[in-house]
Amino acid sequence: MSKNEKAPELEPIPKSVMNIAWILVLGAIMPLLDSTMVNIAIKHLSNDFSIGLDLIQWVITGYVLSMAISVPLVGWAVQRFNGKWLMTGANIVFLAASIASGFSWNINSLIIFRIVQGFGAGFIMTLVTTLCVEIAGRDRMGRMMSTVGIPMILGPILGPVIGAVIVQFMSWRYIFFVNVPIGIIAIVLMILKLPDFTPVNIKAKFDFIGIILLGASSAALIYGITKAAKNATFNNSTTIGYVAAGAAILVIYMIYAAIRKEQAILPLHLFKMKNFSAVMAGLFLAGIATNGPMLLLPLFLQNIKGFSVLNTGLILIPQGIGMLVARPLIGRLTDKLGARNVVLVSLVLTIAGTIPFVFFGEASSLIIVSIVLFVRGMGVGGITIPMMTDAYTGMVKQEIAQASVGTRLMQNIGGAFGSAVLATVVSLSIQGKAPTIPLMTTAYHDGFMLALVLSLVLLIPVLFLTNKKAKG
Repeated sequence: MSKNEKAPELEPIPKSVMNIAWILVLGAIMPLLDSTMVNIAIKHLSNDFSIGLDLIQWVITGYVLSMAISVPLVGWAVQRFNGKWLMTGANIVFLAASIASGFSWNINSLIIFRIVQGFGAGFIMTLVTTLCVEIAGRDRMGRMMSTVGIPMILGPILGPVIGAVIVQFMSWRYIFFVNVPIGIIAIVLMILKLPDFTPVNIKAKFDFIGIILLGASSAALIYGITKAAKNATFNNSTTIGYVAAGAAILVIYMIYAAIRKEQAILPLHLFKMKNFSAVMAGLFLAGIATNGPMLLLPLFLQNIKGFSVLNTGLILIPQGIGMLVARPLIGRLTDKLGARNVVLVSLVLTIAGTIPFVFFGEASSLIIVSIVLFVRGMGVGGITIPMMTDAYTGMVKQEIAQASVGTRLMQNIGGAFGSAVLATVVSLSIQGKAPTIPLMTTAYHDGFMLALVLSLVLLIPVLFLTNKKAKG
C-alpha cells in the first residue's frame, strides 16, 4: 500500500487540475499587484487630494485591516458554500472596488473603496490556497502550492515597476484601472471553466463570536504594529494599547475555542499537530526574516545608492528571477522529500543572500548586488511555499479551510510585524541625527543584521516540519 501511495509523487499533475489552479491564480494577481503599486503612489495621492500623509496612510491601512478582518469569515463561507461562486464573487467585488477607487472624488471615498477592495482581497487570497489544496491531493500539494505562489512572487517584482511607470507617465488612477482587463478575463474564466467545489459541511454554523474575535484580534495587532513603524518606536501609547488589546482578544478567543472545540472557526486541536504549530511559528518569523528585508531593499537602493523608484524596481528583478527559478524545483522536492529539508536548504541560501547586505554600501558593485539578490531570491522562494504545504499534512478535508484561516492570519500579522520591526530599527539608528550617507548605511546594516539573526531563529521551528524518508 505504501508503494502505491508513493507512486503519484513522480507522476505529472493532470492538465485539467493545473488549468483550474492557473485560473484561481489569475484571480489572485489583482490584489497582489495592487498592494505594491499603491505604495508607490502615496505621495502623488497626497498632492492630488492636498491631504497630509497621516490621512493618506489609511488608503493602505484600511485595505490591510479589512483584509485581516475578512479572513476568518472565509473559513466559514468555504465550508458552507460552493467555492467556485465564492471565488467569482470575491473577484467581482475586488474589480468593482478597483474601478470605484479609480474614479474616487476625494480621500474619504478612496479610503472606503479601498476597504471594500481589502475585503475582497482577503477572500481571494484565502480561497486560492484552500481550493488549490482541495483539488491537489496530498501527493501533489507541494507542486500545487508552488503554482499558487506565483502571484506572491510576481506581485513584489512587477508591482513597483508597473506602479512607477504608471505614476511617472500617467495618472495614479490607472493603478486601479489596470485591474480591469485582468479582472474581466479572470471572472469570465471562473464562470466558464471552474468546476463546482462541493461544500464540506453545508450545515456549518456561522461562528459569529469566533469570527469577530479572530478578526478583531488580527486587526488590532496589525494596526498597533503599523503605528510602531510610523512612530519609529514600539514604545508609544497607540502601539502598546492596540497590541495589548489584540493579545487580550486572542486569549479570549483561545478560551472560547477550547469550549467550542471542533465548532470554532480555527479549532485549537489543529495545534496538537507538531507540523502545523511549527508552520504557524515559522510563518511569523519568516515575516520578519524574509518579508522585512523586502521593505529595506528598495529603501537601501534609493537612499544609499541613489536610484529612482523605477530603477530600483528594475534592480530588484534578479531577486524575482531567483524566486521564479527555484519555484518548480521547490514544489517537486517538497512532494518528494517533505518540507523540512527543502526549507533548511532555502534558509541557508536566504542567509547567504542577506549577509552581504550587512556590509554593502554606497560604492558596492551593482553586479555583485544583483548576484546576491538572485541567490537571496532562490532562498526566499523556498521558505513560505513548503511551510504552507506542510500546514495541511495529515488533515482531513474539513480541516483544510480552518487551517487556511490560521496560515493566512499568521502571514498577515507576521508580514506587518516584519516590516514594522525593521523599519523601526532603521529609524531608531538615525533618530535625532543628521541623516548622512554613512549614518544611514549603518542604520540599514542594523536592519539587515536583525533579519539575519531572526533567520537563524527560524531554524528552530523548521526542524519540526515533516520529513519524508526516501524509500528504496
